[in-house]
Amino acid sequence: MTVNLHRLDDAFHLQATNEHGRTVETDAGLTTGGKDAGMRPMELLLAAVGSCSSIDIIMLLKKQRQDLQDIRIVVTGTRRDEEPRIFTGIHVAYTLVGGIDEKKAERACRLSMEKMCSVSLMLKAGGVMITWEYEVVVE
Repeated sequence: MTVNLHRLDDAFHLQATNEHGRTVETDAGLTTGGKDAGMRPMELLLAAVGSCSSIDIIMLLKKQRQDLQDIRIVVTGTRRDEEPRIFTGIHVAYTLVGGIDEKKAERACRLSMEKMCSVSLMLKAGGVMITWEYEVVVE
């Protein structure tokens, strides 16, 4: 797996491209000298946790023939104050929408966070405390 990055301006605005040509832009904030034209690297990490875990949960619930109509995830990171400002904690809040059995929803979230999601497991191995919660909503 390879990602290539190249600079888009004379400051911190970068474009990352994967092997399939998909792109994402990153930048620093205005106070750092960036133009706030893309996501910050630490925001991308939170997005990676949420998207990695959602893939697991969607697959698990699909295999169990659950009526998952939508999945909404809020990922919140807490960073230490001193440099480097690494994450000390991450909290993932899942909202699973549809006719889903409560026990199957809980099991899918637990399996993802404890055994399947390589992003969160890698962060846990590095000492980041990761917590999660879920709710099932029928709309």
